Amino acid sequence: MLQLVSSGLMGTWLTLAGVSAPPAAPAQAVTWQGLSWLTPPKPVEPKIETTIAQYLQTLKAQGLDPQQQSVWLRTDSNLLIDRNGTIPVPSASLTKAATSLAVIKTWGLEKRFDTIVSANGKIVNGTLVGDLIVQGGGDPLFVWEDAIVLARSLNQLGINNVSGNLIVVDKFHMNYQANPQKAGELLKQAFTGINLPPALLNTEFKDVNIVKLPTAPATTDTKLPQVKIAGAVLVASAPPTVITPLIRHRSLPLIDIVRQMNIYSNNEIAQILADSLGGAPQVMKIVATTANFPPAEIQLINGSGLGVQNRLSPRAVCQIFRTLHQTLQPVNLNLADIFPVAGAEYLGTLKERRLPVGTTIKTGTLNEVSALAGVLPTRDRGLVWFVIVNKGSQISKLRQQQDTLLQALLKEWGEVTPTPLVVTKHDRPPAYFGDPARNIAIVPKSPS
Repeated sequence: MLQLVSSGLMGTWLTLAGVSAPPAAPAQAVTWQGLSWLTPPKPVEPKIETTIAQYLQTLKAQGLDPQQQSVWLRTDSNLLIDRNGTIPVPSASLTKAATSLAVIKTWGLEKRFDTIVSANGKIVNGTLVGDLIVQGGGDPLFVWEDAIVLARSLNQLGINNVSGNLIVVDKFHMNYQANPQKAGELLKQAFTGINLPPALLNTEFKDVNIVKLPTAPATTDTKLPQVKIAGAVLVASAPPTVITPLIRHRSLPLIDIVRQMNIYSNNEIAQILADSLGGAPQVMKIVATTANFPPAEIQLINGSGLGVQNRLSPRAVCQIFRTLHQTLQPVNLNLADIFPVAGAEYLGTLKERRLPVGTTIKTGTLNEVSALAGVLPTRDRGLVWFVIVNKGSQISKLRQQQDTLLQALLKEWGEVTPTPLVVTKHDRPPAYFGDPARNIAIVPKSPS
């Protein structure tokens, strides 16, 4: 579990690392739901204080105020460094860690968001005489490939044309577009096959924040499916009274959605998930309660971290990461299963970073904020949880200095090779865009 020392897992971890346990500094603990809040009056690593002082001096030479920088380091047993650690500061996309905890706590890792496709007419010679209704279930990662394969599933049910309208109901999102009218227009475009991006999502979008997954393996049916819709795209508050369900499209499991959100720091996915929970107030309530930190240390206006009004204390961020880790371990998973891991992948926000191999992280960036948080496996201190939040506009330099700081800490505490199992990503079946297995026919196929 998360408290490696008290649970006996520290011994296991150190055995895996091939080292002996260092003597723990004495401290008095108050434990809430398995997470210890230790109360040493000051950090217990004087030598590391020098390293942090040098780091802050480097920032000062760059023209930044050291008093505006935040650093929090701790093990599961001891606080190591506290620089403005309990003060809520703009933390950018570290907010997504809070959103991750809130949705996992509420729905569980295997939660799926269903999109139901129905008809309010009969199928006659390949034409649905009536309307096609799409009832969204809040899937935040429904994209071009999913829509195209959905059209193929409709073809298999005998629907090639729709004489009426495409009616969008409830929370239907497509290509990160939360506006139901625009999402419906994109779905119609995908169904008709007109003016589709030539390479679709995986290569069409170059932004680091756009999720890129492999598409489902090609089938023998290479013909582009089409469902031509004669009418308009309409948005309704409720479906027609009498409808016939046709297909249930299942989203990826929540664990895969959360992981992709964090790897690419996708704002739209985070916001859709937070809104589905009830918005920022609900995220704050769930997270502060679950991770056991003062509610005043989390101040959010959304689920993504966009905007300096989103504020978290470094201590709160640390508790969120530790709580996620503790939540995942009973199901044989860990933090590395929902956040990017340095050295294991070079996608999204890990591009151009020089972090110690095995470090599990979440980044955060605004115009004048650069943040980094996660867990660093070390030989002498075990798992070191860290949160660094810099206020300054030279983002690339701030990132380089964060990476250099973690490398310096690792040099002091010693590297562990290979990365300990307790922070190693588990193998899972690959997640695909456009996986036909996620389309489940609710009615039998039309006779040929």
